[in-house]
Amino acid sequence: MSSRRADRLAEAIKKEVAHMLQDEIKDPRIGFASVTQVTVSSDLRYAKIFVSVLGDEEAKRDTQAGLENAAGYIRRELGRRIALRYVPEISFKIDSSIEHGVHISKLLSEVKKEDN
Repeated sequence: MSSRRADRLAEAIKKEVAHMLQDEIKDPRIGFASVTQVTVSSDLRYAKIFVSVLGDEEAKRDTQAGLENAAGYIRRELGRRIALRYVPEISFKIDSSIEHGVHISKLLSEVKKEDN
């Protein structure tokens, strides 16, 4: 049962943080970033927010720094918007799975061209 609750909380956090990144947080270091996944511990005390960033390694580092700087604001807003006894501690992780998928797709298309 607690797993279902953690999943529901993760979805709510994902929705709210995505909204904050799009409309509210105006830090110039945060580039084009989108929330790809949120995982919440089974005791609901910790949340990892995975963010995909469009750009090079410098853009990713800048976005990571901007997100860490905004973590207090984001956590406070989550506490206001989601009715919880304890708001989880949040941490941000850069998610490179989309870039990895694009790279694999390019490799596969190159192999297909070579076969034809």
